[in-house]
Amino acid sequence: MKTYSARPADVEKKWYVIDADGLVLGRLASVIAVRLRGKHKTMYTPHIDCGDNIIVVNAEKVKLTGRKAEQKTYYWHTGYPGGIKERKAGQILDGKHPERVVQKAVERMISRNPLGRQQMRKLHVYAGSEHPHVAQSPEVLDVAAMNPKNKRSA
Repeated sequence: MKTYSARPADVEKKWYVIDADGLVLGRLASVIAVRLRGKHKTMYTPHIDCGDNIIVVNAEKVKLTGRKAEQKTYYWHTGYPGGIKERKAGQILDGKHPERVVQKAVERMISRNPLGRQQMRKLHVYAGSEHPHVAQSPEVLDVAAMNPKNKRSA
């Protein structure tokens, strides 16, 4: 019995669109990360990019459970002494680029290496309901229907 190992030419990549309206951030990010890696496919091979292209719309309407909007903090450093900066998740969602909350959540679930960066390039996140990838004719992936806990109404 030989173990099957996929080649890049064997991989069939599809396009999926996910509506993030009312979805819980962490649950959404884990579904996206699995799809980007290709772990949902039977031909998954760890060292090959087997994943699909994912389009996320309405990223500004994603939900955070508990008090994460006030308590979850994103840090970065400017490179200067004493240059540590921070911003709360609620501030980012209310700010100019709310889609970055979804991007960061997925990015932190993908491995940090050249393969992970290649997989992250297949993620397209948009704050509003419009996206420019209509020509790829993406299939709708209903994350809310996968588990009742994935969607929050309030």
